[in-house]
Amino acid sequence: MRKEYWYVIITYLAMQFSGFIGLPLFMFIGRTLGVPSGELRLTAFAYWSIFSFLLALLLTLFFMRHDMKESALTRDKASASVSLSTFWAICGVFLALFAQSIAITIEQKIGIQTQSANTQEILSVIDKIPLMIVVSSIIGPILEEIIFRKIIFGSLYKRFNFFIAALISSIIFGLAHMELEHLLLYSAMGFTFAFLYVQTKRILVPIIAHVSMNTFVVIVQMYYEDIQNFMQNMQAFIGGFL
Repeated sequence: MRKEYWYVIITYLAMQFSGFIGLPLFMFIGRTLGVPSGELRLTAFAYWSIFSFLLALLLTLFFMRHDMKESALTRDKASASVSLSTFWAICGVFLALFAQSIAITIEQKIGIQTQSANTQEILSVIDKIPLMIVVSSIIGPILEEIIFRKIIFGSLYKRFNFFIAALISSIIFGLAHMELEHLLLYSAMGFTFAFLYVQTKRILVPIIAHVSMNTFVVIVQMYYEDIQNFMQNMQAFIGGFL
């Protein structure tokens, strides 16, 4: 594996564990600025997450500045055209949602609670500090696709077939979310994004699909009641003309 890849992985791990130092620091800053004690921890967590994720992304893009111009999938000849890549990026959102729904159905069948504690915690933070959506819907997916698809899956794909490379990288992707009960859910998404990467040889395609899917899920879950009320009002409005 290239040394730049190790720099990126170390950066990602450092970012994940940086809260041990950053959270107390931002809580101290918040206390100095007069943030109410009841909101202090949540506010510090949100702003430290934004800062650390953004810093990790900037460092990752710096380390990968040369590598991002070439395909990690050396067994493939050329990247897909822009039009075909756009097609797969759009289809990828629906494929990811479909894979997610299948995984959720299986989890329900075996008695696993479908709601992700990780997702619910993020949603609660976004509800208080909307800027946090930048982490969950943009920066996070970009980092994850670079690390788990371009670096880990791409490196494995040079040695193994698609299934083995996607399986290993997707399991690692699932474990990184620290919700073992939802390993199938994360692995299903990992397979989908790996498939998009192989189909187009462009890491930007799974990035777009991942960003779009996360944004869609956040909007639906945050504004579910508003969306439901809007749909009911639209049905009543249309029904008045029929």
